[in-house]
Amino acid sequence: MKIARVLLLGVLLLLAGKSGATSVGFTTLHVPDGAEPALEVAVWYPSDAPSRSAAVGLFMQDVAPQAAVLGRGHPLVVISHGNGGNFASHADTALALAQAGFVVAAPTHTGDNHRDQSRATDVAGRSRGLAAVLDYMVSHWVPGTIDPARIGAFGFSAGGFTVLTTAGGVPDLARIAPHCEANPAFYDCRLMASARRDGQIAAAGTSAMNRPSFIRDGRLRAIVVAAPAFGFTFTPAGMMSVTLPVQLWQAEDDVILPPRVYAEPVRAALPRPPEVHAVAGAGHFDFLGPCPDALARAAPAICQSAPGFDRGAFIRHFNAEVVAFFTRTLAP
Repeated sequence: MKIARVLLLGVLLLLAGKSGATSVGFTTLHVPDGAEPALEVAVWYPSDAPSRSAAVGLFMQDVAPQAAVLGRGHPLVVISHGNGGNFASHADTALALAQAGFVVAAPTHTGDNHRDQSRATDVAGRSRGLAAVLDYMVSHWVPGTIDPARIGAFGFSAGGFTVLTTAGGVPDLARIAPHCEANPAFYDCRLMASARRDGQIAAAGTSAMNRPSFIRDGRLRAIVVAAPAFGFTFTPAGMMSVTLPVQLWQAEDDVILPPRVYAEPVRAALPRPPEVHAVAGAGHFDFLGPCPDALARAAPAICQSAPGFDRGAFIRHFNAEVVAFFTRTLAP
């Protein structure tokens, strides 16, 4: 069985790479988002231009900056980062997907990024932003580059919640108050308590957090979700429309969003059994991949793995599984 799985993975990666790309192009865009500030978006894509070592946020990657796109009709994957992240949070995964023939678009979410936390509890604003990125990439980016019938999304932590709602999940946000009364030390509860103290959301419940307007985007054909935030808010009734293929990841030693409260309720609520990966020894931030030195100095808490856990080896395995999943589910 293991041999067959390895052979299948190899065939899928070979098929995904038939674009003939020898390198990955990279560019950044400013995508309109209605009345909101334009979204900063990074894009990785197949190219045949020479690559070089270039800065991608705090990371260095071998890419071809501003190069022409190679080929037409590529599948698209959008990436939604976690709380306080940015477009480069999952640069390793984006690069792996682009090397396999995908176009990847990763926004920096407005008001919930490493520079600005003023709207970190605007859970619906994230789905609106993701839909704006999809609109732009399909309708306004390089014409003919994207196949609109082959679109997927990957989300981590708060981004996992974002992707689930964009795919049609309807969370029961009334569950948050009793959850936080019972678990005030959990990360999401401390975040909301801080927002209330700062006046970003009202304790009486009159904010966008309590009356959200989520955007469901029916163009999504498959999603990958890792360590989703607010997983306990999803019920079978709220997830009845999420019938697309889902790959669900959980870190077994996640103390930020423990799987029993966050990932496992999502698994139980989905009407179509997801492809589940439970990673022994992994913590919440191991899905981010190895940190460059500058990030390790600036944010050591997100860069430290448990003794004996090889984050680099894990992220290579993770990327291969994500590429294989999207190659299967977004096939022509």
